[in-house]
Amino acid sequence: MNYQSTKTVAPHVPQPLPAEASTRQQKRTDRKVVRVLAVESEPQDADLLIPGLRRHGYKAEQVRTGAEALQQCREADLLLFDLDLPDLDGVELCRSIRAVCDVAIIVVTARDTELDRVLSLRAGADDYVVKPCSLTELTARIEAVMRRVRLQPFVPEDVIAVGSLHIDHRTREIRLDGRHVEVTRKEFDLLYLLASRPGSVFSRRQIMTQVWSDPRSKPGRTIDTHVSSLRSKLGSSRWITTVRGVGFRFGPF
Repeated sequence: MNYQSTKTVAPHVPQPLPAEASTRQQKRTDRKVVRVLAVESEPQDADLLIPGLRRHGYKAEQVRTGAEALQQCREADLLLFDLDLPDLDGVELCRSIRAVCDVAIIVVTARDTELDRVLSLRAGADDYVVKPCSLTELTARIEAVMRRVRLQPFVPEDVIAVGSLHIDHRTREIRLDGRHVEVTRKEFDLLYLLASRPGSVFSRRQIMTQVWSDPRSKPGRTIDTHVSSLRSKLGSSRWITTVRGVGFRFGPF
């Protein structure tokens, strides 16, 4: 990501802190460590970014592709990624992540046009940073975004309930009118994805990326087959609506 190094300050011998200052320091120490997931395909950039974030107190991990980011986004507090990824367009990745969770997102890219900024922010990015940038600026941006995010904490829905249909993400069980509905792993993932944003249309590419972790393959009849099977097992086509030429959505009911 073309991150610039910052000066290393020589260590100093710490002096005893007054009681009040010691208490403030303890409060800072007790704060939850922010988990940062960086989507970085360039090894040399990752070698600079990940250790730098860890030195600043973040729990930083790296993945190389947008598909991997989609698989792991729920495990992170904040994502960093470029618009130019090896498998997905960054704006499309923003939309796909926003469809399943409210993790904080900072786009870090060399693309410095107003259009790229507007598209990224409208797709769900919380901030937009033009590289090369210093690690000092980046960590300041992370702190600012996380302050805003913590004011409106996101509680993921472990159980989605719509009428008589209950989808439990923890146990991976589906119940309709109190009875257990037997589904395959992919059928569950597909239904949970659609139900996580009722009324929102998911494109076939989004579904292939988020359910099959394969954004490059053509959907073919794979998605249609799984949708048809789900409709049959749920006893009605009203749960999943086909949006011709685009994809599918959960509802209307």
